[in-house]
Amino acid sequence: MADPVWKMKGQWLKNCSCAYGCPCDYNALPTHTVCEGMVGMKIEKGYFKDVKLDGLCWAGTYLWPGALHEGNGTLQPVVDEKATDEQRNAILTILSGQEQVDGTFFQILTMIVSKVLEPKFLPIEFEFDLEKRTARVAIPGILETVTHPIKNPITGAEHRIQTIMPEGFEYHLAETASATVNKGLGDLQYDWPMGHSALCHVEHTSNGVVHP
Repeated sequence: MADPVWKMKGQWLKNCSCAYGCPCDYNALPTHTVCEGMVGMKIEKGYFKDVKLDGLCWAGTYLWPGALHEGNGTLQPVVDEKATDEQRNAILTILSGQEQVDGTFFQILTMIVSKVLEPKFLPIEFEFDLEKRTARVAIPGILETVTHPIKNPITGAEHRIQTIMPEGFEYHLAETASATVNKGLGDLQYDWPMGHSALCHVEHTSNGVVHP
């Protein structure tokens, strides 16, 4: 296989309206019929051809009226305001499913998303601690979300569980946590506290996700 045209390696957060252990990962129906939430990434190391993407963030809010495989999704992409025009174009090209082989995460999105809203270029606050299973992402006028460990309902002790997908196209292993706050504040508005949160380190490339 040819060398990757692009790569994004870094911190990945996905918070959605489903109960802990998102049914979508199991090809099951969403907990509340709809699938609403956010996905975001802080790129620790990345490039698109000769454009470096190190240190930049991107995120998106989304809505599917039913199961993901039924399609008709709506996506609101947001790119870090610190990105240059070249970097903005590079990240949006990746998110749009271009310059990558079939079956990659972003290419699959193009098959189930029917409406992409105008991209926003805004400051993105991105805090992430995989070991502690905590995270926070805030984008003014777009989204606010906070992640904490799942707690035992009787003792209050932290509950740890991982999702492993040996052939997953999004990630290989993710820590499952609780999206204690998960709000859409822009064109896509939602409020799903105490829903599903997945935290992981990923390496996406134009040839697909890299598994360890």
